Amino acid sequence: MWMAAARYACIAAAWASFVLAAGASPANAAGGINLEGIAVQGSLMIGRVEVGAKLWLDDVPVAVAKYGEFLLGFGRNAGRKARIKVTFADGRTASRLLHIEQREFKIERIDGLEPKKVTPSPEDLERIRAEKALIDKARARFTEKSYFRSGFIWPVQGRVSGVYGSQRVLNGEARAPHLGVDVAAPKGSLVVAAADGVVSLSYNGMFFSGNVMVIDHGLGLGSIYAHLERLLVKEGQRVEQGQPIGTVGATGRVTGPHLHWGVNLFRVGLDPALLVPAMPAAGK
Repeated sequence: MWMAAARYACIAAAWASFVLAAGASPANAAGGINLEGIAVQGSLMIGRVEVGAKLWLDDVPVAVAKYGEFLLGFGRNAGRKARIKVTFADGRTASRLLHIEQREFKIERIDGLEPKKVTPSPEDLERIRAEKALIDKARARFTEKSYFRSGFIWPVQGRVSGVYGSQRVLNGEARAPHLGVDVAAPKGSLVVAAADGVVSLSYNGMFFSGNVMVIDHGLGLGSIYAHLERLLVKEGQRVEQGQPIGTVGATGRVTGPHLHWGVNLFRVGLDPALLVPAMPAAGK
């Protein structure tokens, strides 16, 4: 991967320090746009603006909490520049040009998958579309809570077997990029909530994801935990960072037991590794 572990740790530490400092005070933009974080493909930025302001990122509306906080997410294919524009409640306007750091992504080849899991039948495709709609619905939530202020931790420790953004070649066939991190761990290992939030989806037996869970961390930010063996919490349940939510399994499209952990801002897939320190040495 293009970015050294030290750089990942630096980004994660900077993001976490802002989350902790953001604690209780409302927007402190002092007449402008206050942004914290690093703009890089796969990253998350936290922003604050005066109450009542409206924002756009490249002409796409940005959801803003009534207390002035908002999130920006840059996907795998984000361009080199993006402009954030704001219209304040009194009619004033402002804008800021963001320069987005570009990355180079790996090619990952995975063989040994069931053929039907790589080239599904028409019946399976119908099922896949229905299951994707459930995940999309969970990701579409906008909760006026900043649960993410807890910061993020690794939901399980182990060998990182798949990284964000990699182009997947499955059984020799090119497929969509991987928008998450895979952690190989023994079957039955406890999986914990990466951050505070509310369970927005808890579902057994999806075609690709197997037993899967989505947690809403507020303001459109959510995390997904796939291929679980067991689901330990239910939809609507409030969870805290570090709370057990499931166990590592090998359900869905897998070659062995592992956790797929993804983070999304609505439908924009982010890199979870940018939100946490490097995996502890014992997990390598």
